Amino acid sequence: MKPRLPGQLLFALLCCLMLALPARAGLPDTIERIKPSLVVIGLFNKLKSPAFQMRGTGFAVGDGRLIATNAHVVPEITASDTGEDQLAVLARFGSERRVIPARLVARDADHDLALLRFDGPPLTTVTLGDSDAVREGQAIAFSGFPIGSVLGFSPVTHRGIVSSITPISVPGNNAHQLKAQSIRSLRSGSFPIFQLDATAYPGNSGGPLFDADSGEVVGIINMVFIKTTKESILEKPSGISYAIPAKHLAELLRNSETRR
Repeated sequence: MKPRLPGQLLFALLCCLMLALPARAGLPDTIERIKPSLVVIGLFNKLKSPAFQMRGTGFAVGDGRLIATNAHVVPEITASDTGEDQLAVLARFGSERRVIPARLVARDADHDLALLRFDGPPLTTVTLGDSDAVREGQAIAFSGFPIGSVLGFSPVTHRGIVSSITPISVPGNNAHQLKAQSIRSLRSGSFPIFQLDATAYPGNSGGPLFDADSGEVVGIINMVFIKTTKESILEKPSGISYAIPAKHLAELLRNSETRR
């Protein structure tokens, strides 16, 4: 007959096993960690009304003064004199919101990614996860400012799963070539993307896609190039969203640091 473990010893062993498991927070805690890193990206012109025109979402990486987003969110302009549009980010510092001038420091058109830099206090940064380890069926969430110019600049989070990992090639920024390139992209796909069963809206572009429990960012929401390419022959059905794997952002960060 096998000896029985005393109740106190059994309880102690169970506690040790629980402590040994990796810490995984619930989604509410994850959202609290992600929200301070989010910014609205747009154009600022004090002579216009409203002065700030939203273009998309971004999130803080690196030293907290770098903002990751989609390349198509960032117009081909630089900070300029009074009277002209300026690239800017709307960020929250404690209870205060500020519009801060920003500048483009790196662009990866092939993966529709860009890095902006602003001067000032750093924001809370996200943690980039291993996007190669993402699996179909994995629970994810993404945060951003959907239709922010209408609904207001309060972060909104959607939850879902990775419904498919599928190949795609991001077309060039030329509307006249889009349909022909869409067909070629669907045939040749140069890199895998994440297809999601959660719905993203205009304004979500450039926002972080993250693991619902750990909060690690595994992708960047893309609402224009990929969605139009994948669904142009299907008349753009809603309810399907896409994200670019975060490994391409990690590479852009490494390359931008090398060039400094």
